[in-house]
Amino acid sequence: MDLATLIGMLGAFGIIIAAIVTGGDALVFINVPSLLIVLGGTVMAVLIKFPLSHFLGAFKVALKAFIHKTENPDELIREGVALANVARKEGVLGLENQEISNEFLKRGIQFCVDGHEPEFVRSMLNKDINLTIERHERGQAIFKALGDMAPAMGMIGTLIGLVQMLSNMDDPKQIGPAMAVALLTTLYGAIIANAFALPIADKLAHRTMEERLNKNLILEAINGIQEGINPRVMEELLKTYLPPSKRDLVDEKEAA
Repeated sequence: MDLATLIGMLGAFGIIIAAIVTGGDALVFINVPSLLIVLGGTVMAVLIKFPLSHFLGAFKVALKAFIHKTENPDELIREGVALANVARKEGVLGLENQEISNEFLKRGIQFCVDGHEPEFVRSMLNKDINLTIERHERGQAIFKALGDMAPAMGMIGTLIGLVQMLSNMDDPKQIGPAMAVALLTTLYGAIIANAFALPIADKLAHRTMEERLNKNLILEAINGIQEGINPRVMEELLKTYLPPSKRDLVDEKEAA
């Protein structure tokens, strides 16, 4: 569970709700026509832009913002170096019975054990990386579209409310409900965009960056194993994927 995402989202909605409740009657902020315009209009507009399967799949991708656990690169480095040591002593076939926790690394090692050429292995793993990133970016694009369309639908609702208000100026009882639609649609659109859709899109972009880094690190390790690079040299190479402040920590953990 990503506590930052959960705390941030609950905190944002909690602060908004607290401001509404402490400021007076909270029921005045509930308006069904405004919700229909913003929620329904936003979803329908985004469906125009993307296929239905991509739209529904984006919510599965969005779970990575809440429950995805990214592996530490230093753990991947230690595992890669350990496998390189085994391959140096026993040959590549000695990796066949090794326990490997990361599925992407496990797949790459299996390619090596099966005797595929380094060019083939790199090509297959690169294709895996690119397709994974493409799926993630598709989910990001849908949430960015939601973030873009919600305020736009809020503005449309505002215009609808203003037209209704101006067309009923002779009836004071109609002015209040029309003005509520005008203002609340803008509020709903801003909340959906800035407290939900756009933050989720940015968190998914961060997850994509982390996954790309880890998979490129693994690809480098597998390539080093196939080329027979000295494990110590490979470790130094893989540590370039870490920030300078974390590189010494890998050595300390190995020593421990």
